[in-house]
This record gives sequence, structure tokens and C-alpha cells, in this order.
Amino acid sequence: MLSRAGHSNTTRRLLKTAMATMAFPVLLAACQREAETAAPDARPVRTVTIEKREGGTPLTFTGRIEAEDEVTLSFRISGRILENQLKLGDQVKPGQVVARLESQNEMNALRQAQAGLAAAQGQLVQARNNYDRQQTLLGQGWTTRANYDQAAQAQQTAQSQVDAAEAQLKTAHDLVSFTELTADAPGVVTATGPNAGEVIQAGQMVLRLARKDGRDAVFNVPGQVIRSAPADPRINVYLTDDPAVTAKGRVREVSPQADPVTRNFAVKVGLTDPPAAMRLGATVTGRMTTSDGPIIEIPASALTRVNQQPAVWIVDPATKTVSTRNIDVLRFDQSGVVVSQGLDTGEIVVTAGVQALHPGQKVRLLGSEQ
Repeated sequence: MLSRAGHSNTTRRLLKTAMATMAFPVLLAACQREAETAAPDARPVRTVTIEKREGGTPLTFTGRIEAEDEVTLSFRISGRILENQLKLGDQVKPGQVVARLESQNEMNALRQAQAGLAAAQGQLVQARNNYDRQQTLLGQGWTTRANYDQAAQAQQTAQSQVDAAEAQLKTAHDLVSFTELTADAPGVVTATGPNAGEVIQAGQMVLRLARKDGRDAVFNVPGQVIRSAPADPRINVYLTDDPAVTAKGRVREVSPQADPVTRNFAVKVGLTDPPAAMRLGATVTGRMTTSDGPIIEIPASALTRVNQQPAVWIVDPATKTVSTRNIDVLRFDQSGVVVSQGLDTGEIVVTAGVQALHPGQKVRLLGSEQ
């Protein structure tokens, strides 16, 4: 049997072990509370410093290449086409005859006018001789004043008939020349009219000639774009099927009237030194940037939503803590967000890590994107 002293020692050891066992959970809970109340580490984020820059909206339109100066060639008189052999794309030189009319009637009128002039000139010679005789006889007293006046009037009438015959002859020459259609400048045939053997009316289109003075890129542009465009925009034009072929140009002419179907306005862009590959009729694409004035643009990754409205996280540079702020978005695309209200120059906006932030959280800036 154990002695009384040994039994007492054993009891004390058991009590100490039990107390230690009971105190361990209390100490463990205290350590957990201390760990929970310890300040969390600052969360690393990426940011951008707000700056204003000149903004603009890129616009793209599809158009075609046309001649800067295009003229329609037609005959001044009616008739039957004798010759019209030019085809689309043919080169034309200055003074080259591009079409002819049958000229039998005009040649007959020319010969008739020549004969009329010869007859009038013969009558004028006779009237002049008679006037000279009457003038001599009147001076010698062998004729009357009435005969002299009659001879003078006959001479004046004959002279007027000669003048009229000369005018008719000139008209006949012009009519003969009108049977030939000539080009007044070098160019390329872009359209053809009636062929040989057809009867045409005066002024009817025979050929359309694109003069080699320049090239235009023609686009159909909505009215609101014209109103928002800069005063003298630079237009970049390139072939739609080959973007490597490019040219620059400026707006040369804006149609004063909208197309009745599309309600768009035809805008002609004069090209500066266009490459040879930009042939007449080729499909081209034009790019222009509208002027929006100074804008604030942030990366699309910075955008979040608070109270069902667009918002961003703002970093306080003094405390390195974040807070949310609602903003007004002017324009949004995959590359960035243009802000109309809510941000100012110099403010710091979080661009990466916005999903795990909460108001008042301390952050560590990894870098700024200017």
C-alpha cells in the first residue's frame, strides 16, 4: 500500500496535468485572436496616374477612286456616227480625234456657202464699178443726184450681202469641224456611248474622259460625321484589297446635297501623289480621326461596378489606401475607357487587382503606367 505522503504527491501531479491540459485551448485561442487582429499585409496592385490628352474617334469609310477632273465629250450637232472605236481604259492625247459623224450634209452646206460668197462678191464688184461711174459723171454734171444716190445704196447693199455670205461660210466651216470630236487634254476613257452607225442628238454623251490631272477618293459620309470633323483633316487612304498601297489626302469637296436614298454626302478627297496601283474605280478605305478635345482614358481593366454604375478604385497617395468612386463613361472599347466625368489629372487609379479590393484596404503600388 502507498503511504499517505506518496498518495498526496501523486494527486498533486494529476491536478497539475489537468490544469495544463485545460489551459492549452485558452492559450491557443488567445494566439488565434492575436493573429486575427494583426494588420494584414498591403495588397500589391498596378496603377495608372490620370493625365489628359488630345483625343479623337477613329472613323473608317469605304469608297472608290475617281478622276479629279472628269469631262463628258459629245457632239454639238446631231447626226449618224461614222467612227467611234475607243474603248474603256484607252489613253487619249490632246487634239486626238475620238469620234466622227457622217459629214455629207455639212460638206454640201459648206459648198453652198462658198458659192453664195462668190456670187455676193461678184455683185459687190459690179455695184462698186457703177458707183465709181456715177460719182465721176456727177462731178462732170452728166448725171443726176438721184442716180448717184441709187448707185451708192446698191454698193452698200452688195457689201452687206458679202458680209452675210462670209458669215454663212464660217458657220458652214464650223459645222464641218463639229463632225469631228477631239480631246482637249490627255486622259483615260472611263465610259463610252453610242457606237458607229447609231444616230445621236446634239449633246448626247459619246465618251467620258478622266483627265490626268489628279485622283480623288470619293466616300459617302453621314452628316453628323461631317459636322464633327476637324476643319482640315488628314485622310489616310489605302487599297481595300492591298492595305500596303497607301496615299494621303485632304478633303477637296463636300457635296452640298445629300443622296436621296442613303442621306449621306459625297466627300471628295484629293490624293497627294497617289501610287499607280490606285487605278480609276478601285475600292479604297479611308481613315480619319475626329477631334474630341482633351480626354481622360484609362485601361479597361480598371473599370468595376458600384451601385450598378461604372466605378474605379482610387488610391490615396498619403495613406496608400483605396476607395471606390463612380465615373461617367463617354466611350468604351476593348483597349480602353474614355471618362467624361469623375476623374481629374494627377489621381491614381488601380488597373490590376480590382476584384479583391475593399474600401480602406492598404495597397502596395507595383508600378505606374503614364
